[in-house]
Amino acid sequence: MAEHVFLLVLALYKQLRTAEGALRRGKRLQWALRPRSYEIAGKTLGIVGLGRIGRAVANRARAFEVAAILYYDVVRPGAEVGQRLGVVLCPFHDLLQRADIVTLHVPLTEETRAMIGVQELGLMREQAIPINTARAALVDEEVLYHALVTGQIAGAGLDVFAREPPSPENPILGLDNVVVTPHIAAGTRDALQAKMAAAFANMVRVTGAEKPIHQVKTIP
Repeated sequence: MAEHVFLLVLALYKQLRTAEGALRRGKRLQWALRPRSYEIAGKTLGIVGLGRIGRAVANRARAFEVAAILYYDVVRPGAEVGQRLGVVLCPFHDLLQRADIVTLHVPLTEETRAMIGVQELGLMREQAIPINTARAALVDEEVLYHALVTGQIAGAGLDVFAREPPSPENPILGLDNVVVTPHIAAGTRDALQAKMAAAFANMVRVTGAEKPIHQVKTIP
């Protein structure tokens, strides 16, 4: 999941869709894409949800030499976690205003449904890109489309959609400033092996009258 975030960001920043498509058609855009191509280094990353996946994103982000890692979460990790990850707690709307990349890693609840809507996209920078590898309903898809076609934000990376599989007529699929994948962020052989090993380890703990780890916590 964490690696997939950077797959989407790099594809957007390096104009991968446009560059590859043109090259396959015999057109070499060696210079034309430079004015709208970027690097992750020096950018501000905003992580919404600093759970297991959010923390993995933060760990990997340091290798790209980001300028800062901001995070928002209703569950506050210990101070030592923030220090170890090099992340700074930030109010949600402030994070949206400051971040170049906003990546979502929260569960879908009544509180988080459509947490990225008209107001939130309006706060984001013109060069900002939201990344959603979590749950489609966290983002108002219709509002996102409008923000993308009007240039309100620079682009978006999506692994999830309101309707899955998305209809070929979904207008977001026709946009050049969007990179999409078919809900495969966690779909690797390595991830499956890790999940099966973790599930079996929890079975062993429960049969030994121990508490399982990685329990989902709900907020009252």
